[in-house]
Amino acid sequence: MTKRICIANQKGGVGKTTTAVNLAAALAISSRSTLLVDCDPQANATTGIGIDKASLENTLYHGLIGETGLNNITVNSNINNLDVLPSRIELIGFEVEMLDAQDRENILKHMLSQANGRYEYIIIDCPPSLSLLTLNAITAADIVLIPLQSEFYALEGLSQLLQTIKRIKHRLNPDLKVGGILLTMFDKRTNLACQVAEDAETHFKDLVYKTRIPRNVRLGEAPSFGEPIHIYDPSSAGAESYMNLANEIINQDT
Repeated sequence: MTKRICIANQKGGVGKTTTAVNLAAALAISSRSTLLVDCDPQANATTGIGIDKASLENTLYHGLIGETGLNNITVNSNINNLDVLPSRIELIGFEVEMLDAQDRENILKHMLSQANGRYEYIIIDCPPSLSLLTLNAITAADIVLIPLQSEFYALEGLSQLLQTIKRIKHRLNPDLKVGGILLTMFDKRTNLACQVAEDAETHFKDLVYKTRIPRNVRLGEAPSFGEPIHIYDPSSAGAESYMNLANEIINQDT
């Protein structure tokens, strides 16, 4: 059975795309067939996994507006077991073109239903806003994974996102769950990071993943080479942490 995981947080710079790319890669390396869906018009997940956007004939946009099917969009990555639904800047037009469309919140969910049974995991990267694209991504998901930056004001806005998830669950996706909160950019040497972690665990208890993603230079470098961290530097702390996260998610399903 396919598990669809949406990586969401309306705040920018919290590690959504880094998490989407490297979690997808870690799952694939762990022999889990995985599809990475780039639902952000910035298309950073597409370039971060090594796909040349200029060479693409079709992208997620063309699937969402009904011009083509899933099979004509799906691209193989350089990692066994990992396919990609790539994006490009034209995806920004989806919001305008579908403004008055019937059942517009379920367009991505209907499209991804074509992939049911083909993948064990579908990882969806979201834009840094509570937009129609994000609404589609959360509606299409089984669980939401929330990256939380280990810095001041990190918990601000989280309650708004959780309320949005609650409304989507009530109106559009009754089986939706919050899979967990992932602490990112974590530096255990600072009191601030430890305080954020303590506050998150106090408020959200078992919803906080045991894995913490460290501040890691190699994680920041990898996207410029079009490689997930497990290819760019498999011995780095970043690669180890995302493999630990993948194992934690796999173990949740067993």
